[in-house]
Amino acid sequence: MDDFTDFLRTKSKTELSSDFDPIRLELYRNLLTSIAEEMGVSLCRSAFSANIKERRDFSCAIFDQQGNMVAQAAHIPVHLGAMPLSVQSAIQQIQMLPGDTVLLNDPYAGGTHLPDFTLVSPVYIEGMLAFFVANRAHHADVGGMTPGSMPLSTHIVQEGVRIPPVKLIRQGAMDNDLLSIVLANVRTPVERGGDLEAQIAANHIGRQRLIEISEKYGVDEVGQYMSALQDYSERIVRKTLQQIPNGRYAETDFLDDDGITDQAVPISVTVIIEDASAIIDFSGSAPQVEGSVNAVYAITLSAVFYVFRSLVRQQIPTNSGCLRPIKVIAPPNTVVNAQFPAAVAGGNVETSQRIVDAVLRALSNACPDLIPAASSGTMNNLTIGGRSGQQDFAYYETIGGGMGARPDQDGISAIQTHMTNTLNTPIEAIETTYPMQIEQYAIRQNSGGKGKTCGGDGIIRSFRLRSPAQVTMLSERRKRPPYGLDGGRPGKCGKNTLIRGEQEINLEGKFSIHGQAGDIFQIETPGGGGRSVPEEEH
Repeated sequence: MDDFTDFLRTKSKTELSSDFDPIRLELYRNLLTSIAEEMGVSLCRSAFSANIKERRDFSCAIFDQQGNMVAQAAHIPVHLGAMPLSVQSAIQQIQMLPGDTVLLNDPYAGGTHLPDFTLVSPVYIEGMLAFFVANRAHHADVGGMTPGSMPLSTHIVQEGVRIPPVKLIRQGAMDNDLLSIVLANVRTPVERGGDLEAQIAANHIGRQRLIEISEKYGVDEVGQYMSALQDYSERIVRKTLQQIPNGRYAETDFLDDDGITDQAVPISVTVIIEDASAIIDFSGSAPQVEGSVNAVYAITLSAVFYVFRSLVRQQIPTNSGCLRPIKVIAPPNTVVNAQFPAAVAGGNVETSQRIVDAVLRALSNACPDLIPAASSGTMNNLTIGGRSGQQDFAYYETIGGGMGARPDQDGISAIQTHMTNTLNTPIEAIETTYPMQIEQYAIRQNSGGKGKTCGGDGIIRSFRLRSPAQVTMLSERRKRPPYGLDGGRPGKCGKNTLIRGEQEINLEGKFSIHGQAGDIFQIETPGGGGRSVPEEEH
């Protein structure tokens, strides 16, 4: 609470009304965050799919009357930075009445990629629109050309059912016609319906809690403190930017390829720091590509949000105020601001990671003592699906890797980094739910880069199919390793292998093949880069 107290003590009466109390502001910070957390607990405990209830691939947040994010739970960074654009899109396109809930996943209307279903609900207090609540969850299948809806696609229509902002619930009543259309276009309709019900329940919890605190404290006061929390976050981010030397810092990093050709895909960034503001300019990045690694603007904004929020060492609310000092330039029709009909399934999960790598490397030239070496730089997206008995199944997982070495500490091994924050799917859940068994799950020893501080090690995870299935992988850092900094060594590249009988077949970073019963797919994820020249080399 010291940060809040210091902030408020430095504010003049013209900047902060005497109505604002530092203790009360802290109360509201925790109160609003707890609502988002409770939404997440409800969603997790009531979901059907392992991807949500076990891996926790979802996010929840609270928004003010204008659709600005004011509080979030500590869920998935790539969701939370992008979700405000979904909320804004819903507000702009739909007149939301009491009891309504809007569903969308359209990447070109504030979404990220099609598996991420976002639900937005208005909160009315005494007949007036006061707030919004929203949650986003990754559905393990939403149709498309391969099970799991993360294909090696070349057009958005190949990736699944695309939903612009539409009312799923109208004044408390489910639109069963719309729901039936959605469920008719997925491979696992019972699971999808259950997960959507869980999302609806989560928003209901958030709406009820906001009504309760508004009845207790007054809707005007709640709204005023929502605004004050955003102002506070803005001030602290500006203070952080002031500690970075003014200047232009440019770097380029590369995606291995787009999954269709073998050409590297450059992501160029220039970070311009000027006093208490920053411009993040991605001009010079590759034009949007044929494959699915295109990122829409929401993803790029989310990655930048994450980087600069991570630079703030104080405990501050993560809200829309954090972005006020930052301008993001992402030219349309590029891989960082793709336009219809670009394929985008991998942009959310892979390109977001490389955007973070590029921005952090640029900032390492300005404030090296704050920046880690590159982490694994990929979510290692694996989807396995087919038919077992009389039912279709679709499994989705992201697999962690090594964290990049920090200036004063080694990177952590076998962990999700940067734009993802999910758990692993427990072996027991996999083997009881899907026709697969896990042959190996271990730390990939010595895969982290050496240095004065070393990168964390990656993971080895091996899946044996017990029935035929389509196996699709979107992964990165198979050709270009995670970079080290200041003389530190890079981490090891990842490796994908098919073991079929006595054969070991090396697979590309992005592949989609028909697996046979008995096949083993072994995924070895990258380690993080090291920092500074190893002491033994001095």
